[in-house]
Amino acid sequence: MPPATEPTVKKESQFDLNLARLTLKTHQFEFELGPDFFALFDQPLVDEGQLHADVEVVKTERLMTLNFHITGTVQLTCDRSLDEFAQPLDIHEQLLVRFGDEAKELDDNVLQITPETQVLPLAQHLYDYIGLALPMKKLHPRFQDEADDNPDAPTKHIFSTRPADDAPDDDEPADPRWAALRNLN
Repeated sequence: MPPATEPTVKKESQFDLNLARLTLKTHQFEFELGPDFFALFDQPLVDEGQLHADVEVVKTERLMTLNFHITGTVQLTCDRSLDEFAQPLDIHEQLLVRFGDEAKELDDNVLQITPETQVLPLAQHLYDYIGLALPMKKLHPRFQDEADDNPDAPTKHIFSTRPADDAPDDDEPADPRWAALRNLN
């Protein structure tokens, strides 16, 4: 049984790729990802959206390259105001599928399947790509251009090669072991 935090697909026949019918050439597929698609998952990151997926499959004797282009909008809830808003998405991803002795995931973007595999399910991959494209901080468009209301909040500037304005400008670093690093600047 999969972990409770990872969504599982209930059924996915509409989003399966029939490998037995694919010849050694480039194929184009289109999928509409609407309410029926998002209903396939037990724990949805997105409840609703209207997306279009173009999938280009380049099949060779030993490898298949799947290029995904997903465009459309999903409905998100603002973290600040709890208002719903439409978030536009434009996703470009690539999945490599190679043939081997056993079926397993070799990397995030590399799968290995057996030559006898008849069907490649795409629903989970499409869903994962959508989930990865969602912003970590979901802000309604009216808040995206505003400065943060909290002046005590840390600035977005994380690292700089320049010394801080309020730091003492000593010629000698506090620890002499780091003197060579000062010369690199």
